[in-house]
Amino acid sequence: MRSPTKRKILRTILSLVPVSLAAAAGAMVYSRYRRELRAAEARVSSGSWLISTPSGPLEYAASGTGAPVLVIHGAGGGFDQALEFAHPLLDNGFRIIAPSRFGYLRTPLQADSSPAAQADAYTWLLDALHVDKVAVIGVSAGAPSAMQFCLRHPERCVAMVLGVPLAYSAGRADAPAKKQPAYREALLNTMLSSDFVFWSMTKLAPGAMFKTILGTPPEDVEEAGADEQARLTAFLTHIEPISRRKKGLQNEAAIAQSLPRFDLERINVPTLVFGVENCLYKTYPGARYTAKNIRGARSYRTGGHLCVGHQTELWSKVSSFLNTAAVAGQKKQIAVST
Repeated sequence: MRSPTKRKILRTILSLVPVSLAAAAGAMVYSRYRRELRAAEARVSSGSWLISTPSGPLEYAASGTGAPVLVIHGAGGGFDQALEFAHPLLDNGFRIIAPSRFGYLRTPLQADSSPAAQADAYTWLLDALHVDKVAVIGVSAGAPSAMQFCLRHPERCVAMVLGVPLAYSAGRADAPAKKQPAYREALLNTMLSSDFVFWSMTKLAPGAMFKTILGTPPEDVEEAGADEQARLTAFLTHIEPISRRKKGLQNEAAIAQSLPRFDLERINVPTLVFGVENCLYKTYPGARYTAKNIRGARSYRTGGHLCVGHQTELWSKVSSFLNTAAVAGQKKQIAVST
């Protein structure tokens, strides 16, 4: 028989096994997190440049040849998101110019980080690159500054594309802004402040992240093919490191809370607006209102905020539209059937 002392020692050893296993698993998880975070930091620390502007440093990247297109990223983005989003344009012979907006990556937040101030910064970037005129694509939260660019600097804009845009909608103009519950706001702030929390959520609950961060119904993702699922997974992963985008996201939220109606009737360049009915960020009403007042829209019923399942058709339409605008040089609106 074992002595009481030996049994006690054995029980102590066995009780430490779960703790040891948990510690080992935690160490492995954290090691993977640190490895992937270093890769994310390296990815956003290369391939871009800084220029000095009257409002401070502005980060940008450029790729491709041909007709220049200023691609303005959405929330949670930066130059990297813009390049990734508009990559199909490179295959169609366009040159992408992709700035990081105020508060994102190496472009600091400014005292005035309004859409109008962002639009002025784009002109300074074009001046530095010796680019006279561009087509402009404003995606999601990048749409307000894209519209302001065309309104404030019409001589620099030859065409405009607005995709699932953050835009004024008459139906919601007088509705008071809904304040998020305190617990949800605290969770969001924690996620934005912590690279580890954001990374963990992408691993533990990707479906929830597709829904809450990418504004795309999980069922649309499930029904998409492997290529589309890989695209969305990469898009979500490439938001890391989230801490490098926190100030831009906070500024985005402030802009969205009090977005005014722009003088859309003064936009006098070929314009294409596309929206998705089941976008979980509720951008569709604003897209429809904007299209109605600028004339020119293409709508999709499903696909969420990232237009899942429509990428080939969408970029074919956009490329054709930009080519037509560039070749014709027209100063009128182009109607696109809905």
